[in-house]
Amino acid sequence: MNYLGIEYSVKNLPELDPKFIPFGVWMDAYLKGASKPISIAVERDQGKISVRNTKIYGTPDMAEADFRFVERYVKFLLWSIGGFRVYIMGASEIAQRLKAAYVYFENGEGENGQRWFDVQFMSDVYENGFEIIDCTEENFPKENDASVSVGGHMEGCRIGFDAGGSDRKVSAVVDGKTVYSEEVVWHPKTQSDPQYHYDEIVAAFKTAASKMPRVDGIGVSSAGVFIGNAPMVSSLFIKVPREKEVRKLVHTIFDRAATEIGDGNVPIVVANDGDVTALAGAMGMGATAVMGMAMGTSEAVGYVDEKGNVLGWFNELAFAPVDLSEEAEMDEWSFDIGVGCKYFSQDAVIKLAPAAGIELEESLTPAEKLKAVQALMEADDSRAKKIFESIGCYLAHTMNLYSHFYDVKYMMVLGRVMSGKGGDTILAACKRIMAEEYPDLAASMTVMLPDENTRRVGQSVAAASLPEARH
Repeated sequence: MNYLGIEYSVKNLPELDPKFIPFGVWMDAYLKGASKPISIAVERDQGKISVRNTKIYGTPDMAEADFRFVERYVKFLLWSIGGFRVYIMGASEIAQRLKAAYVYFENGEGENGQRWFDVQFMSDVYENGFEIIDCTEENFPKENDASVSVGGHMEGCRIGFDAGGSDRKVSAVVDGKTVYSEEVVWHPKTQSDPQYHYDEIVAAFKTAASKMPRVDGIGVSSAGVFIGNAPMVSSLFIKVPREKEVRKLVHTIFDRAATEIGDGNVPIVVANDGDVTALAGAMGMGATAVMGMAMGTSEAVGYVDEKGNVLGWFNELAFAPVDLSEEAEMDEWSFDIGVGCKYFSQDAVIKLAPAAGIELEESLTPAEKLKAVQALMEADDSRAKKIFESIGCYLAHTMNLYSHFYDVKYMMVLGRVMSGKGGDTILAACKRIMAEEYPDLAASMTVMLPDENTRRVGQSVAAASLPEARH
């Protein structure tokens, strides 16, 4: 097969999506012929800088392939690592094209570039203007990156709080054992007053605290992007106004809530729920280099590295590219095509249904459409089976892609899409294709559902382990 002058080979394509071009497969083929070195650095909060060295062709006849590779590579780095400043060294023409793509006018006084959503999002998270910088060797930055050791602390009396979109879970954990837990329905996504969120969080903390003689630490698992303990972007606060003073209340909400517990100096650590899921897996298996992928409303990913640490990265791979096909479906939020959320969520099931010959009632919600296909799968409908096999094919090729950016020994797949026979089919197809196309990867990476130990650890208990206890 050929894409932009690069010949690539793939034995297994999704039956229902034969135009799928796996980014990882194409990248492997592209790099075999590339010889001109370039370097890319991504800067995020507190001066942290991640550097990647790669190669391009650098010839006029390969200009479009070079740009496609670097543009997609940068996009993946932004949504895996996060950042507000990208440095490009050794590819000036590509850097200039990227500058034109990454333009956003907040007040509509100019024409936005193709990647305006990424600019807006990263600018909001880091509260910094977004830049693409065309660099020489003299002004290219040095790497300044380190993983963060959080989690796995079980000693003492701890609160674990899991802030979900429809219910909040809290656990009181003493020396690694849950002595109390509760789930309470709440409605954070419809509330514009941050005081509502604050009161609910404090109520959960106080309930758990009342079940223990003292509190030595508080850990929070929540959807969103965090810098320190501050939720910079989170669906929980989607209705809260974005004025500066109100944003400050949101950014400090978990730290302020912790001051209402005990003597007001209880250590608290807040982490993305994807990372906490991966941490629960690592704790349950007694392993490291664990990635967790939840396929639900969207794709949620977390990662614990080979040292058992959280990287402090975005891991928002729902917006990272996996498919280079020019005919890939567009994500309605980011206005990009071929990104993860359309391949590893209920959207993937809905997208593939027409190609399988399954008509879904338009009046159904996305969750109801997923359930309808899953019901067919439970009845061994061959059309539904093709959908889940195709997602398993996506997953196998994407594990090859992710392995270029993460060291993964254990890949846990979970979420609503993975329930029942559909999940078993996804897993079986993924393992079969990995063994056929990526035997070395299949030998070094275990793709699995969460095991029983991981399920016992649970999200709120893993969250409780986040902070070091005060002594």
